[in-house]
Amino acid sequence: MIRHVVLFKLASTDPAERAEQLAEARRRIRGLVGVVPGVRELDLVENVLADERNYDFAVVGDFDDIAAVEGYATHPAHLEVIDYVSTIRTDARAAIDFAV
Repeated sequence: MIRHVVLFKLASTDPAERAEQLAEARRRIRGLVGVVPGVRELDLVENVLADERNYDFAVVGDFDDIAAVEGYATHPAHLEVIDYVSTIRTDARAAIDFAV
């Protein structure tokens, strides 16, 4: 199994707007389970520490194997989620994929 973790920073500084954006992004991310082959679990988690040096949220997913992660990267449903997330985040991004 492969765990895929991607970290992002939100562009908005308004707490209400940030909460709304994260809720919508979480809904869309979770909606990919059962749609994209090889995705076992997928969720969006929020950083609970308010430190501007840290990332605001992460997408964490478990996949059957590397091929499933690669298929997810180009799957049309995932690309739609990327389109939304790109409207709410800054350019800051970090990712890691590892075996579990």
